Amino acid sequence: MFKALMLTQENKATRAALVDLDAAQLPPGEVEVQVEYSALNYKDALAITGRGAIVRSWPMVPGIDLAGTVLHSDVAEWKPGDRVVVTGWGMGETHWGGLAQRARLSAQWLLALPAGFTTRQSMVLATAGFTAALCVAALRKHGVQPDGGEVLVTGAAGGVGSVAVALLAGLGYQVVASTGRPTEAEYLQGLGAARIVDRAEFSAPGKPLQSERWAGVVDTVGSHTLANACAATKWNGAVAACGLAQGADFPSTVMPFILRGVTLYGINSVFVDNATRRQAWALLAAHLDTAKLDAMTVEIGLTQAIDFAPQVLAGQVRGRTVVDVAR
Repeated sequence: MFKALMLTQENKATRAALVDLDAAQLPPGEVEVQVEYSALNYKDALAITGRGAIVRSWPMVPGIDLAGTVLHSDVAEWKPGDRVVVTGWGMGETHWGGLAQRARLSAQWLLALPAGFTTRQSMVLATAGFTAALCVAALRKHGVQPDGGEVLVTGAAGGVGSVAVALLAGLGYQVVASTGRPTEAEYLQGLGAARIVDRAEFSAPGKPLQSERWAGVVDTVGSHTLANACAATKWNGAVAACGLAQGADFPSTVMPFILRGVTLYGINSVFVDNATRRQAWALLAAHLDTAKLDAMTVEIGLTQAIDFAPQVLAGQVRGRTVVDVAR
């Protein structure tokens, strides 16, 4: 028997509970993993509270990330004792996820634990860090250089934003961190932000084309924030959009794109090929100061995840929430 966080639905209302399960109840898959750590992401919090249409199949074990050790494998690629990390692939949405002590998964979803990271560190990063790395990789591939001007990170005190700030700083960029929490200024400067700005500068409707400010942008917020970021991006600059904390709408015009040649990259970290995943993890391993991970980490036990989820949605938790599923 093992512990798992289980979501059920009754009369369109989501119920979350910590339950005991048997391995025979796990869904189909070629590899069974003893989970050591998971994470509590914004998407997981939406699923647990029933505030977003995240879960597509019921009942569901939430958790879009996990790291642990292979217990059993039906394929030659993986063997018992292998240390692995899994992010995305529909876990916690269509397939039971990582907020449990065991998981059975498709062999194609697994990656070997990236060199230089413990299972705990990999879950401090998890989907948020992986997404941040994909955003930064998009800016670099576009040609945004450290000496090209300031790079804006919105939602900077959140999970993706925190990792993006630290990673960009590690690569030598001048990072401007936007946050609605002025008390987090010292925290963000510790991650490497050169300057802190109030999110109120971006969260209201603005002009469709504004003074050029940003060589590049990592946006985790969407809506007016993304529109204003695009409007103030420099000639031939790039914006990587990966979130919708403010909203899924995009109240903009084509002017930044056709008059300044701005490029908007959409970043989806759920269904990404494994080669790209390895490159993103390698970028994190090479340029992220792991000493900064503790500053951006809150650790909870599996038994605390249900009560903690509303705090994540309310923006009361900075950085990343890692879950020790053994407690």
